[in-house]
Amino acid sequence: MSDVVIRKAVQEDCKSMLALIKELAEYEKALHEVTVTLDQFTEDGFGPSPVWGAFVAEINGEIVGISLYYDRYSTWKGRRLYLEDLVVTERMRGMQIGKKLFDATLEHGKLNDYSGMVFQVLNWNEPAINFYKKYSTKFDNEWLNVSIELKD
Repeated sequence: MSDVVIRKAVQEDCKSMLALIKELAEYEKALHEVTVTLDQFTEDGFGPSPVWGAFVAEINGEIVGISLYYDRYSTWKGRRLYLEDLVVTERMRGMQIGKKLFDATLEHGKLNDYSGMVFQVLNWNEPAINFYKKYSTKFDNEWLNVSIELKD
């Protein structure tokens, strides 16, 4: 296998990135929840007011993993980096690609003076939980996730 290249995402990566996001949603048995279109996804990342950034893992020109993040603000902690998705295509898992993406995202947070990074993991996703436990993570058992849909 060729070397994995970790780099900042560019607009041309969006189609491959969205495919990985859908692969993750399928793994989580929630593919029907993915309603963002490719055009909207691309605009939101590379339009005049981008709201997300990402790193991609590439092997021989193929995107095999992503780390997608955005800014979050805590009134107690200040600027926080929010890791929305860390995805490695199933056939490439176990090859340290997720670690490389995660480390690149952490380094981005440090270099850009964020106070920390936050993210979620499903309570049944043992492989992901075990992955995150290798870092200095704190799991929160107090807060509940809450959301309101503003569009149908």
